[in-house]
Amino acid sequence: MGVRLTLAVEQWRSGERFVSGLEGRPSLRAEEVVDATVAELRRRLGGAFTASELVDLYESGTGWALDLASRVAPADPDAWDSRVTDAAFLRYLGQAQDWGGGRLVYRTEN
Repeated sequence: MGVRLTLAVEQWRSGERFVSGLEGRPSLRAEEVVDATVAELRRRLGGAFTASELVDLYESGTGWALDLASRVAPADPDAWDSRVTDAAFLRYLGQAQDWGGGRLVYRTEN
């Protein structure tokens, strides 16, 4: 796994731990933001994407995710935390065509 991907995944996992540790209303709002962010990632990257493409999108900036979070949970600024965005990126990573079981999957063509 490349350094860029390794660092991104570590950060995204930290975000997932943050979201998983929330309780009550903050948890519900954060999950709504994660769901909306995953839907936006799907719109931006489409169905077939690689882990590297997801890292590229992340590194290009996530200001759009803050805007989205503030629209989804306007009365809950805690749900705007960048770690909520990180959790969404981790969840979407699971759908990358070269990611499986928590690692890159190298496919060989016959």
